Amino acid sequence: MTYKIRYSPKALKDMDNIWDDVLEASKDFDIADKYIDDLVDGISKKRGAPKTGIPLCYRDLFTGFYYIHFKAYNAFYRIKDDYIEVSRILLSKMDYMKVLLGEEE
Repeated sequence: MTYKIRYSPKALKDMDNIWDDVLEASKDFDIADKYIDDLVDGISKKRGAPKTGIPLCYRDLFTGFYYIHFKAYNAFYRIKDDYIEVSRILLSKMDYMKVLLGEEE
């Protein structure tokens, strides 16, 4: 089965912020565009086998999230009936557990 990919509004906002950050660092629109394209391609590779992502566990319990690592970011997703929902795309170095589990916006 091939899953469709859906992005939550927060994940779309995360991608906008990432694009802005890459543009600010590189001063090049093409580099910012390519960075996001490569991120989306990495996520798209999970369409055929979403459980090959890294399971996110907290205190030895599966949270329901899987993630992929892309450069400085982690893209967190959940598997639904016939689609993958990308919930957030966050810096790897941040305390993403608080953000994902609703303790922090």
